[in-house]
Amino acid sequence: DVIYTIVFNACAKLANDRAMKIGKKLLDEMSNDCRNNNIVLNSAIDMLMKFRDVESAERIFDSIKEKNIIIYSTMMKGYIGNEMSEKALDLFEKIDLKLDDVTYIIVFNACAKLANDRAMKIGKKLLHDMPNDYQNNNIVLNSAIDMLMKFGNVESAECIFHSIKKKDIITYGAMMKGCIGNEMSEKALDLFEKIDLKLDDVIYTIVFNACAQLANDRAMKIGRKLLREMPVSCRNNNIILNSAIDMLMKFGDVRSAECIFDSIKKKNIISYGALMSGYNINSKPWKCFKILEEMKQQGVVLNEHVWNILIGTCSKIVNGFGLNGMGFEAIELYRQMPNELHDEVTHICVLNACSHSGLLDQARNIFNEIPLKTEKIVTAMTDCLSRLFLFDEAEKLIDEYETTNSPNFIMYMCLLSGARNNHNSKLSEKIYNRMKSLFPDEKEGLTSGTILVSNIYSSIGEYQQAKEFRSSQIKELGQKIKPGLSWTDGSGEIVKVCFVFYAFSAHDNSHPQSAEIHAEVNRMTSEVIKLGYKCDSSWVTRELQEEETIQSVLGGHSERLALAFNFIQRPVPDFIQITKNLRICGDCHAYTKLVAKARQRDIIIRDANRIHHFHKNGQCSYGGLHCRLVPFESLTDKEK
Repeated sequence: DVIYTIVFNACAKLANDRAMKIGKKLLDEMSNDCRNNNIVLNSAIDMLMKFRDVESAERIFDSIKEKNIIIYSTMMKGYIGNEMSEKALDLFEKIDLKLDDVTYIIVFNACAKLANDRAMKIGKKLLHDMPNDYQNNNIVLNSAIDMLMKFGNVESAECIFHSIKKKDIITYGAMMKGCIGNEMSEKALDLFEKIDLKLDDVIYTIVFNACAQLANDRAMKIGRKLLREMPVSCRNNNIILNSAIDMLMKFGDVRSAECIFDSIKKKNIISYGALMSGYNINSKPWKCFKILEEMKQQGVVLNEHVWNILIGTCSKIVNGFGLNGMGFEAIELYRQMPNELHDEVTHICVLNACSHSGLLDQARNIFNEIPLKTEKIVTAMTDCLSRLFLFDEAEKLIDEYETTNSPNFIMYMCLLSGARNNHNSKLSEKIYNRMKSLFPDEKEGLTSGTILVSNIYSSIGEYQQAKEFRSSQIKELGQKIKPGLSWTDGSGEIVKVCFVFYAFSAHDNSHPQSAEIHAEVNRMTSEVIKLGYKCDSSWVTRELQEEETIQSVLGGHSERLALAFNFIQRPVPDFIQITKNLRICGDCHAYTKLVAKARQRDIIIRDANRIHHFHKNGQCSYGGLHCRLVPFESLTDKEK
């Protein structure tokens, strides 16, 4: 009997092909004498559950005439291990025996796994009815703490924690892990600082996770100190090191995370995933490809988590190229990606890159290759065709889509935007009326459409019609028009939190240095006229007032005021960044290119749709004519 039990236990531990073959063969050939031995059958059930052969385990369980509490516990534990916690609770409710401490632990674990209404009812009742014998059993109470934390019942978990007279390190771990799970990582660190016991591997992992979740000054101080003082015995533990990598990446300390990664002798898939995820968090997605090559060389099999990271990585880079007008680079990367990394997001990103770089043939080829054309993918292609004024083809694509799908508002907005750029008033009227018919409840979107159509009338000199159309439609829709604003801080660093941060509206005179700003606009205009700038009256969206000129109206646009504000700073920033809540107009786009050349400054304007990089040579990354194919490896980190 003992040999059967030992062998079944060995096979359960391994649960590999050899173990399954030996264990099942031994079970099939087992004598009838042993088939009435609960100890042997209990080991067999545990083994089969570890093999994930739940059906065979259930047959043995059903065959046992006199089941004891250990048999029930083994079955329930097996169900939990096979993600079948509901079945574990079903079995628990059939028990009519006295429970032991193991059963309490198993049921609390099952309830923690589920954390649904039924589990909460069973778990809380079991805890309430638990005899005093178990009120001093730390293992049972640790499971109860874990369960209550999974229920979100932090207060009850704290009550049990405080009731424990001799807390062990596992108790602290359960409590801290629960705090993190309930997004109370500050409490987890408070608790950690009270520990006067020797730390175990789990505590290191938990504290690193808490610090990663917070990533504030306190967390950085605690996390780095703990990592620095961590004993050598923990420095070969992949679970701890993976948590440390994640923590450091959340701190933005990429170099230290890389050092830890490099120190790991036997890297696993989680190690690679933690590093790649960190690269994405820290806007260094291109570094993931180097790691991917290393994984291939090491023969590491990619799991679903890593595939998802890689898909996100590729999408970010392709989208980044697209946002910056680098269409050819986006296509090159897309073509290099394995087919299994192509998903809806990557398809959309590369089509957008083609759209904003004027790469029609490439967009058509990619679109035709996509097997499943989702709503968003068709929208991206509609945008591409509309930007290139291929309205018949775009409308045909929409018509084909609508034969089997409901109309999509954004597709029509793409058409309308293209008609605005083409100054096509007849087409814009047709599209707008169609939108009102199809989407009567899209008030905010129709307001944007109203502005576009109104601007089209203005662009062809029909100012009165523009004014009347705009007024009547806005009144009918009952909406307010969002004013255009541009933000800058004058230091070249728009991404940081600034003490002084300025927003400019068109013809803004509210700034204390308003006179200087407008004078600077005039100086910039004089300089760019010498470089060939001519005002484009099609971007004037209203009739000129007395004493106004086309130049004075365009010169008051908010992005020009924000630009001038940077140039009156001392010293003038080497790198100027501006953010707009609306799209940059075509005239301001041409104007800013020449300002960048005249003043020899790199200028970035992030509008509602794109990131425009205006270079010192007078070119903008946005637009196919200005795209240049540069080897990715030759770019600096900043350019990447």
